Amino acid sequence: MDRSTAIRLLSLYLPVVVAVLIAQLRPKPPRLFPAALVGFAWSLPSLLALQLMNVRYGWWLFHAEGGMFRGMPVDLLLGWAVLWGLIPILAFPRLPWPWVVGFFVAADLLLMPASRPVVELGDLWLAGELVALCCVLIPSLLFARWTLHDTNLKARAFLHVMTFGSVFFFLIPEIIFAMRPESGWQPLLGSHPILRNLELQAVALLALPGLSAVQEFAGRGFGTPIPYDPPKRLVGSGLYRYIANPMQFSCALVMIAWGAVLHNRWVAAAGIMAFLYGWGLANWDEGEDLKARFGGRWVRYRENVRPWRLRWRPWQDPHSPLPRLYIAETCGPCSEIRLWFEARKPVSLEILPAEEHPTRALRRITYDPMDGSEPEEGVRAFARGLEHINLVWAYAGALLRLPGISTVIQIILDASGFGPRTIPSCPRDGREPFKE
Repeated sequence: MDRSTAIRLLSLYLPVVVAVLIAQLRPKPPRLFPAALVGFAWSLPSLLALQLMNVRYGWWLFHAEGGMFRGMPVDLLLGWAVLWGLIPILAFPRLPWPWVVGFFVAADLLLMPASRPVVELGDLWLAGELVALCCVLIPSLLFARWTLHDTNLKARAFLHVMTFGSVFFFLIPEIIFAMRPESGWQPLLGSHPILRNLELQAVALLALPGLSAVQEFAGRGFGTPIPYDPPKRLVGSGLYRYIANPMQFSCALVMIAWGAVLHNRWVAAAGIMAFLYGWGLANWDEGEDLKARFGGRWVRYRENVRPWRLRWRPWQDPHSPLPRLYIAETCGPCSEIRLWFEARKPVSLEILPAEEHPTRALRRITYDPMDGSEPEEGVRAFARGLEHINLVWAYAGALLRLPGISTVIQIILDASGFGPRTIPSCPRDGREPFKE
């Protein structure tokens, strides 16, 4: 066996063997598997993206024959993903993360030069190492750490969105292009800018239910989309009032649309496979799990909200208290908003005067879900009200609630004179008014 073959074998099998041994010999915390899963899931597509950057900037060059993927040996790609995605969380689950990063950077600084002749380092290879550190190792490690210790839920939700996006929009097409070399990314990159923008906007609109569902899981369910780190509470808000599986529904439509944009039937077929998986195995497995965890509440929900079948009007569990939308009576524009909502006959929503809030003075229109979750104010509260009207308005509300969009719109409204104003609480139950 020559040196190049030995390096390629060791680059894959040594990290895998080390990961398996560590997993067998060390204690296994309850959330170790989902932590390792998300670490590896982040590392694989981000390392492939790093390789595409390397092709452009020439940080290093691979000398190998056979088993190549975008100019990089597949065994090195997978071994690197295991080394940076699995081993750090398996070996050092509690060591401060800067020390873990330092250890693996030091190891990489030794391993990269030792990988000659398979890896030829360029003059700026340390710049590539820095990019890899910032874009692959640190996010992967933090993602796994936060999952293991069940912390930083919002950041984890964001990384889940980034991971799913990179897998579905980038990794799966790249694998298909490698197996079925047709036109690759050219149909997208070579199309007219106006057409390309319209196509991307259409795909983004189809992705909205999935993004909103992740947001609901984090905000209302205190969990994430992966089955091994699920929501701790049953989620029936947002677009879940209209369909039981908005993430799977969105994923299937997005992949079919993405295949159409890329003029690639195999990418579109991935969307069909996602539908078949969600309709079959996932539907059965998740249904059994949710029934075991939530009992009658889940049964009632599934009897009224079906997967793969959209409702026109929202559903609210009759055994749960009705959400409340507080709108000030003493504010002219606010009163117009109340009349607008009432004219559309929202379902399962109490619209009450902000002056009658039982515990505090309000400063903006406020939505209280009445399920123990934090109330939402301003644009986000208005968007929550929209989900009680019908499917089209709920879709608009999901868009308004997305992080960044709701913030920008709120800033614009505040700058236009629709900023917050204190509405003293004057309950009609005999208690003293509450003022801030």
